[in-house]
Amino acid sequence: MTVDEKQLDQLKQTLQADDYRMDVDLQGDAADVSIVAGPNACEECLVPKPLMQSMLGPVLGIDPASIRLVYPTDFPGDHAPAS
Repeated sequence: MTVDEKQLDQLKQTLQADDYRMDVDLQGDAADVSIVAGPNACEECLVPKPLMQSMLGPVLGIDPASIRLVYPTDFPGDHAPAS
């Protein structure tokens, strides 16, 4: 597993431009990835989850199917999961 830090930073910057933050927690051959919306986030700007997973897989050096992806819309009425 080799993470392409440059491409990961580019993805994060692209999301930041639409007021999103990406948190990545690598765990061996799997990853937990959360996309957190800021107050000015563009809902229409997020790509569908399967597309985001297919983009993240090569960047994180893992199978896209092993990425557990959480979007802000997974928690209606809130921008992030409860801590």
